Amino acid sequence: MNKNREIVVVEDNPDDELMILDAFEENHVTNPIVVLRDGEEALDYFFARGRYSGRELHGSPLAILLDLNMPKVNGIEVLRELRAHERTKTFVVIILTTSTEQEDLVQSYELGANSFVRKPVDFDEFNKKIKSLGYYWELVNIAPD
Repeated sequence: MNKNREIVVVEDNPDDELMILDAFEENHVTNPIVVLRDGEEALDYFFARGRYSGRELHGSPLAILLDLNMPKVNGIEVLRELRAHERTKTFVVIILTTSTEQEDLVQSYELGANSFVRKPVDFDEFNKKIKSLGYYWELVNIAPD
């Protein structure tokens, strides 16, 4: 993977966070990883406000793994905000959720999600999905910097 671009994980469930981080480690992902634990924190991070005010805004992350069901601000609202701003509207956003609701899937794509992935419960299956995501987004897909 492009080693100097960060991967941002927006996830409120500590068990899912650990599974994501373990899958990254297992697949030798060495990019910087930023973990944000709710939608409000994510928006503060992306727009350099709140506890992230003064944060230098440069480039785009390699990818954002965004959960939908989070406290404070849900993933749909985070996606809506990212797509509404010139600097963030082309960020790669991968919805990574346990949701099986068709409405969540459709709304995510309508708002400009790049991909929608359901989190498997089994670590081996999850690990395969992370490996596939990394392969596709880093080696196959061409995205703006």
